[in-house]
Amino acid sequence: MNPDYEKEVGKHIRLFREKSKMTQEQLSAKLQVNGCDITRSALAKIEVGQRHIYIDELKLIKTILNVNYDDLLF
Repeated sequence: MNPDYEKEVGKHIRLFREKSKMTQEQLSAKLQVNGCDITRSALAKIEVGQRHIYIDELKLIKTILNVNYDDLLF
């Protein structure tokens, strides 16, 4: 995947996480409770484009943040 694109997706995740008034720790805990093993550190790396995000992770983040794919991808 294009690193610039991953940075953009990560930026959108951070934006909507902050709009939801959720910390990285809170979001990672919700992901873990729902079967997606992402630590706060891994989430931080996703948000700055240093770690690849997998489709199942993106799907669950979308659900938890109550946004649609267009919000996260474009």
